[in-house]
Amino acid sequence: MKKPHAGVIPPAIVRRVRVGRADIRVSVRGEGPPLLLFMGIGASLDMWEHFEEAMVPLGRQLIAFDMPGAGGSPAVLPPKRLPGLVRLALGVLDRLGHDEVDVLGISFGGAVAQEFAHRAPHRTRRLVLCATSPGVLMVPAKPGVLVHLMTPLRYWRSEYAERIIGDLYGGKSRTDPRIHHSLRSRFERPPTAYGYVGQLWATWGWSSLPWLRQLRMPTLVMSGNDDPIIPLANARLLACLIRDAHLHVVEGGGHLFLLEEPVESARVIDTFLAAPSTIGGRPG
Repeated sequence: MKKPHAGVIPPAIVRRVRVGRADIRVSVRGEGPPLLLFMGIGASLDMWEHFEEAMVPLGRQLIAFDMPGAGGSPAVLPPKRLPGLVRLALGVLDRLGHDEVDVLGISFGGAVAQEFAHRAPHRTRRLVLCATSPGVLMVPAKPGVLVHLMTPLRYWRSEYAERIIGDLYGGKSRTDPRIHHSLRSRFERPPTAYGYVGQLWATWGWSSLPWLRQLRMPTLVMSGNDDPIIPLANARLLACLIRDAHLHVVEGGGHLFLLEEPVESARVIDTFLAAPSTIGGRPG
């Protein structure tokens, strides 16, 4: 497929999609093979902007949606566990007419992406897991970091977020004040308290360890080596247990390396997604 000119970046088309009783805000940008995106806890699809602008010129179509209670998607009652969120994603893809997609998830979204690949392997061509873990049986963050993650306050108060951003996210967030500015969209569409707690509940007690070996699709695991939230050891564990996995370590990268270095991250991901497969599906 011919890649579009690097200077031509079409705007995202944002729409509402009804899946069961859930009213989901969905974004589609670009043309080409579809890549389904799962964002981190509490965050809206707007935070994909810089990454989308890097991926779309490479000839990819980016599909993102707000989880219930986050961004522009109203919360649902009762809140959904990970299988329920996967069913929402499948409903969105059905409405858009996609039978098979590549799947990428970051942090909490990485857990959703793992569950998606597990429950819908026939619809998952390749899998990209960024700054994420196998769930409760993971190498944990330090207690001080976990305290900040238990509340959505960083989405509600800009001064609080600016104060903790370096210690919480690591990487360039420690030294580059522009990172805080680039995350301004989180304050425009913050999660509700109920929506945030619902996402915490979605992964409560969840672990992918029992079935990671069953995943057959080629998988790229990406992690920064300065991630206070998800230490690098978790990425090594995922890459070890998934049969057809490759580990890419971002030197000096923090939890938000995908958003800090969108162009370089997009290059690595596009190379993986475009690589030819050999027998068994492993990228060449």
